[in-house]
Amino acid sequence: MTAADSFHHKLWNQPMTTCHENSNPFQHYNTTQRILQVDAIKTLLEHCPQTLPIACGGGGIPVQRVPSNPRTLIGVEAVIDKDACGAKLACELDADGFIILTDGGGIWQNFGKPDAREMKRASPEYLLGTKAGKNFPGSMGPKIQAAIDFVTNSKKKGVWAAIGDLKDAAKIFSNEEGTVVREDVEEGVVWRERKAVASSGPLKQSKEPHKSG
Repeated sequence: MTAADSFHHKLWNQPMTTCHENSNPFQHYNTTQRILQVDAIKTLLEHCPQTLPIACGGGGIPVQRVPSNPRTLIGVEAVIDKDACGAKLACELDADGFIILTDGGGIWQNFGKPDAREMKRASPEYLLGTKAGKNFPGSMGPKIQAAIDFVTNSKKKGVWAAIGDLKDAAKIFSNEEGTVVREDVEEGVVWRERKAVASSGPLKQSKEPHKSG
C-alpha cells in the first residue's frame, strides 16, 4: 500500500484535525505532533478497500491542547504544511511508499540553468548534505523535506518516497519518471539522462524542470 493509492470508484472526504502541541503556532511545520482522526483512516483502509480516503488537505485543521485540561482542544492560528502532514500520515499508516505529485517533475539540480539535470534516485543523506530545494522554500523545499521525513522516520524497512509530475503518476512506481528517495542509493544519487526532442528550432528538453535548487 502506498499513501498515494490507485484510482478507486468511491471517494470519502475526511476533514482531518492536526494537533499542534506548541505555544508558538507559527513555528516550523515539523512541530505538528499528531493527526487526531488517523484511526478513522485506518478503519476505512482495513474494512473498505474499495474506498480512497482523502485526508490532510491543506494540512488539516490546527488545534492545540489546553495545558490545564489536556483532553480539551482549542483552535490556533497556524499554517500546517500539507506535505509534512502527508508524510506524517504515511508514517502512521505504515505505508510502503509516499508519493508527492507536482506539476513539473521530480527534484532538479541547477534549476533554470543550461546544465539543469533531474535526480532519478537520491538518498536522504545526499539531499540534506546538498541542501536540495533551499532556493525554493515555498514550493519544492517542503516537498523534499517531507520525502526525507517519511523515509527516515518510518518504522518499516525499505520504504520509499517519490516526487513527480501528476501526468507521470503511473510511471513513478517503476521510477521511469520523477525522483525516488530511499536509503539504499549507491553514491547517494543517480542522475536521469537528459532527454531532448527534435523541433524546427534549437533542441529543447522534453519537460520543464521543477523548482528545486
